[in-house]
Amino acid sequence: MAKGIAVLTLVLVAAASGGYYWLQMQFLRPGPAVQAVRVDVEPGSSVRSVLGGLHERGALVAPRPIELYLRLHGRQITIKAGTYEIAAGSSASQVIDLLESGRVILEALTIVEGSTFAELRRALASDPAVVATLVGKSDAEVMAAIEHPDEFPEGRFFPDTYRFAARSTDVEILRLAYASMQRMLADAWNERAANLPLATPYDALILASVVEKETGLAAERARIAGVFTARLRQGMRLQSDPTVIYGLGSQYDGEIHTRDLTADTPYNTYTRAGLPPTPIALPGREALHAAVHPEETGDLYFVATAAGDGAHHFSKTLEEHNAAVKEYLQRLRRAAASGGAPRP
Repeated sequence: MAKGIAVLTLVLVAAASGGYYWLQMQFLRPGPAVQAVRVDVEPGSSVRSVLGGLHERGALVAPRPIELYLRLHGRQITIKAGTYEIAAGSSASQVIDLLESGRVILEALTIVEGSTFAELRRALASDPAVVATLVGKSDAEVMAAIEHPDEFPEGRFFPDTYRFAARSTDVEILRLAYASMQRMLADAWNERAANLPLATPYDALILASVVEKETGLAAERARIAGVFTARLRQGMRLQSDPTVIYGLGSQYDGEIHTRDLTADTPYNTYTRAGLPPTPIALPGREALHAAVHPEETGDLYFVATAAGDGAHHFSKTLEEHNAAVKEYLQRLRRAAASGGAPRP
């Protein structure tokens, strides 16, 4: 009798050992997927549902042995939501490690320097990887949603490429961009040149936005900032076309008319002295730097050369400037006559 029990015990031990070895092999052996598989994990998803979905997609042979193996080892898996890419041939062990670590696929959204807040909102609303929660809300409601109520949104978001997990909300991305601009502006302001005609960091942000919209060549940013700085020092009006365009809003038809330059709006720097009341775009790092480190050369005017490279002619006197404007207009007429269209 005792011998029979001993034999039975050995058989059970062998069976258990064999079963455990089999489970371990199921957990560690390469998976069946012959190419990468992407899987979306919703918040609150269970291990069973995710493993079952991967089995249906051909990334795992069978989910139940994996669950049993994890249970035997006392592993309590918390799976983080997001979009994952399971590499071809990944074992169940590798899949579990990936899901548990939260190494989700990162999407990218690029905010272009000089774009407006309205353009940023449209980009967020149209990005399929972003959960749109702000569509139809006013700008004031958007700023309240990111916990910065009563702030005008233009210029407050740093243009950059942001990496984020799929199905991040537009609020989350806006918070990132807002915080990034706060840091960039603070750094620029703390390192500003002495005796600037700017009273606050917000003034620097406004000027940087104007510089960003006026710049055709990156190398000219500081010099354009120098012209505006000199004008502010002397109490001259900035006379910046981009500020006029911003003030026109939806009424802008693609061209600036004489009536636009003479019609007074808060953003018409032909009719009003000083900076416009708010930024007119989202300035980048270089424009922020230029605004607080202007290259002051004595120039008070600039006009596009119409050479097609975005360059400007800078002048210290009105007479020189008028001659440069005349040359600019002549180039435009010659280009029109020859069927070309030089960039202003």
